[in-house]
Amino acid sequence: MNKVQTIEEFYKTKLNWMPDNLKKEMGHFNVFRIDECACKRNRPAPYSRKDYYKISLLKGKNLIHYADKTVQSNRYALLFSNPMIPYNWEPQDDDQSGFFCIFTEDFFSQYGVLKEYPMFKPGHNKVYILSDEQLKEAETIYTNMYKEISSDFLYKYDAIRGLVFKLIHLAIKMQPFEAACYSASNGSTRIASLFSELLERQFPIESTMQSMKLRSPVDFAEQLSVHVNHLNRSLKEITGKTTSQLIAERVSQEARTLLKHTSWNISEIAYSLGFEELSHFINFFKKNFNQTPKAFRDRADV
Repeated sequence: MNKVQTIEEFYKTKLNWMPDNLKKEMGHFNVFRIDECACKRNRPAPYSRKDYYKISLLKGKNLIHYADKTVQSNRYALLFSNPMIPYNWEPQDDDQSGFFCIFTEDFFSQYGVLKEYPMFKPGHNKVYILSDEQLKEAETIYTNMYKEISSDFLYKYDAIRGLVFKLIHLAIKMQPFEAACYSASNGSTRIASLFSELLERQFPIESTMQSMKLRSPVDFAEQLSVHVNHLNRSLKEITGKTTSQLIAERVSQEARTLLKHTSWNISEIAYSLGFEELSHFINFFKKNFNQTPKAFRDRADV
């Protein structure tokens, strides 16, 4: 898998210049038109993580890859990416336009917790297909970002933060139930949130020398200092799934990602996912996908 791209590398490779205000302690924000960073149809951007957040408005026919998922967008889409999830998008025609903004987590450090919004949470939707009306709303938001960032208004970055939240809320309104599911605040919700954070902290796997340490419900219960039965009840209440199911789903997702986007051999992938024996990984994969890891990789390469 490609190494994490830093925000400095983005400016050097995509734009061949470096902004004067790239001060990480203050946070950073910028907005661009896609044609300013031309993406060649036959040379899609590498599938990788970035160390910054990015929200893209894509106009055109595209294949959007994130984690282990691929989404087809035939017209308009909003793509939300964050430092935890590797992604890329492949233009499928030459009629490409749109906008994107990039920003660091520090840019919002005193204005809310980005990770608490559904599109930035692990396992949630990252791609939102837009109608004509929603496209106009999103384009207006990006146009206003352009106006603010080029202005001399003393509080322009406060205004820009508000515009970013407008994009986030536009997407949330498209899936209100998903957002509502995570609005409760109680003991079970807290345990579920801590479990999710512990699980996601082990991903993505970026080296064949890296291996998952927390693999069983007992492992997680010990880390959280709760009884394994209490952990299981809490997760069942919040997610409708058992601890084992949630672990298996996340391991399965990472397995598909590694098989599809790396050249590692299957033994190396099995080790990185915490399987002591290759046969255990093969049986796990067949149980979840009704095919062997090799068969999945061969089909993904077609």
